[in-house]
Amino acid sequence: MSLFLSFLSYAGVGLLLLFAGLLAFELTTKTKEFRLIGQGNQTAAMSIGGKLLGLAFVLGSAIANSVSLTDMLIWGGIGIVAQIISFYLAELVTIRFSIQKAVEEDNRAVGLMLLFLSLSVGWVLGECLTY
Repeated sequence: MSLFLSFLSYAGVGLLLLFAGLLAFELTTKTKEFRLIGQGNQTAAMSIGGKLLGLAFVLGSAIANSVSLTDMLIWGGIGIVAQIISFYLAELVTIRFSIQKAVEEDNRAVGLMLLFLSLSVGWVLGECLTY
């Protein structure tokens, strides 16, 4: 029974962190992907989907390597912040074109680049949480 309660605790907190990270992305970035997805914008779906999977990599690693629920919360939070900072750094690197404008115009090439960038950064950050 205690293993099941532990599973429920980690799953509940992990999913809450995933939702919080996704919400943090939506609130802190200029592009409002959910609104655009509602309008059928596939690039926005790729962009937010990549962010979601990148966050899942980071949070999965925090869960797998934590020694307690508190430890997982701390490292999960650090991973979310690191993922958001990495997105802003990516915007600086891609200064030649506006990510916001490209997503709003449904430029799928940019969407794929953002998808793979978010996955790559999430994977690297997640691996940094291993010991």
